[in-house]
Amino acid sequence: MPASLLLVLPFTRMPAGSELTPFLIVVCFTAGLNVYATVALLGLFSHVGILSLPPGLHPVENWYVVGVCAILFLVEFLGDKIPVFDILWNAMHTFVRIPVAGLITYAATPQLPEWERLTATALGATIALASHGGKTAARAAVAHSPEPFSNIGLSLGEDAMVALLLWYVGRHPYATAGVVAVALIGIAIMARLVVRAMRNLFLETESALAKDSDTVH
Repeated sequence: MPASLLLVLPFTRMPAGSELTPFLIVVCFTAGLNVYATVALLGLFSHVGILSLPPGLHPVENWYVVGVCAILFLVEFLGDKIPVFDILWNAMHTFVRIPVAGLITYAATPQLPEWERLTATALGATIALASHGGKTAARAAVAHSPEPFSNIGLSLGEDAMVALLLWYVGRHPYATAGVVAVALIGIAIMARLVVRAMRNLFLETESALAKDSDTVH
C-alpha cells in the first residue's frame, strides 16, 4: 500500500469490527486535544468492550497507565480553566500530545514495512499537531472574552468531544473519521490563524514566565 494512502484507505478489520485507519485518525485527533483523556479512555473503553485495541496498544489497558492518565487528566481538567496557567500548560503539552500521537500510531502498525510505519507515525503526529493548533487558535480567538468563562466553556467542550469521538469510533469508525476530517479541513482553512495562535501561545508563555520571575525577585 502506498504510504501516502496509509491513513486514508482502510486496513483489515480489527477483532471487534473497528477499522485501523479511521481509528488512528480519530485517536490522533483526540490526543492533540487532550492526550491524558485519550489514553485513559482507550484503556477504559477497551476494558468495557466499547473498543477493541490493536495488540500494540494493549499496554494502555494496564490499570496503572489508566490511573496515572486519569490523575493527569484531572490536573488538566482543573488547570485548563485557569487563565495564564492554561497558556503554560498548553505550550508545554505541544511536546507531549504530538509525540504521543505518533507513538500510538507506531505501536498500532507493526504489520507495516518500517518506512510505511514511520510515514504513518509522521501523519499521526501531524493530525495531532493540527488538532492541537486548532485548540490553540480557539483559545486565542476568545482570549479577550470574559474570563474564566470562555476558558471553562471551551475546555468542557474539548473534553466532551474527546469522550464522544472515542466512544463513537468503536461503533461507526468511518463516520467518526469523517467528522474529524471535516474538522481538519476547517483547521487547514484557518492555518494562518493557527500558526499565528501557536506563535502567540509561546510569546504569552514567555511573558507569563517573565512575570513569574519578576514576582520571585
